Amino acid sequence: MTVSPFDHPFLSGLLADAETARQFSAEAEIAAMLAFERALAEAEAGEGVIGSVAAAAIVAAAASFEPDVTALNAAVARDGVVVPEFVRQLRLAVGAPHGDKVHFGATSQDVIDSALVLRLKPVVERLDALLAGAAARLAAVERQFGDRPLIGRTRMQAAIGITVADRVSSWRAPLERHRVRLAATRAELLVVQFGGAAGTLEKLGGKAAAVRRALAQKLGLGDAPQWHSQRDRLAEFAGLLSLISGSLGKFGQDVALMAQDGSEIALGGGGRSSAMPHKQNPVAAEVLVALARFNATQLSGMHHALVHEQERSGAAWTLEWLLLPQMAAAAAASLGHAAALAGQIESMGARPGN
Repeated sequence: MTVSPFDHPFLSGLLADAETARQFSAEAEIAAMLAFERALAEAEAGEGVIGSVAAAAIVAAAASFEPDVTALNAAVARDGVVVPEFVRQLRLAVGAPHGDKVHFGATSQDVIDSALVLRLKPVVERLDALLAGAAARLAAVERQFGDRPLIGRTRMQAAIGITVADRVSSWRAPLERHRVRLAATRAELLVVQFGGAAGTLEKLGGKAAAVRRALAQKLGLGDAPQWHSQRDRLAEFAGLLSLISGSLGKFGQDVALMAQDGSEIALGGGGRSSAMPHKQNPVAAEVLVALARFNATQLSGMHHALVHEQERSGAAWTLEWLLLPQMAAAAAASLGHAAALAGQIESMGARPGN
């Protein structure tokens, strides 16, 4: 039993996208934090901030390092963040005389935020692939049934005649626009976080910019000034996640309404009822509506998290941890359900001759 439906033993069958969920696992976060510490050591050695022997010792220790997760759990309850205990353990693993060079000049937020961005990189790639797949499925429906007549409805009342293509294009076109938005967001979102204690990288002096640039390059991220208290990139990404699930919610709502009496659309593979064996419930359509409303609700929280007081906020930062992973999981799950739902459409509109 879990408190999140996205990793619940059976609810996750309806609501999860396993590939996206993996990026928010403890294992993925630890791997990303280790990648940050390795890259930082190499970047600092390259600029002469720490010795090359110290950097090699850090990289070697990190390659086989497995933290004591029970100790991490207890430390987070005390410190509010995992990094102090994580770094303590890693320094012990490196040992004397190089352990004190681990994490040099960095702060907890540099590790956590850069590790998040590293994991968002495959999430963005996953979303783009799922958007392309769902749009392609809808385009196939449009090609197969697009010239059939359909009753257009405004304010849920019969209006005038349209074609199936008219309605399906209203489902497909937003997904294609979201791919464009995602591509534009990628460069802004996938940037390193490195600012030190209060964003000034004071321990690195005149070498700060060069170390940050090398760190970003080694991590495969864009270089950018610190953004400890500037959370607009994450809020914008959350907005796009809500746009994706919201557009798919419109698709799901339309299909559920069209399937009420079966005269406008025929679906295969509906969900079973425990009480009425004759029913095929439009489960995929319904979950699209639910996930759209879920992400719309969470988005307000991500906008609350824009309020980071002064140079760093504990409260707003923690709020992001609660919200953003679930929003990403919901958007990815929505896209999977949308592609499946489009594939379940066996007929749509009036058949020729009817």
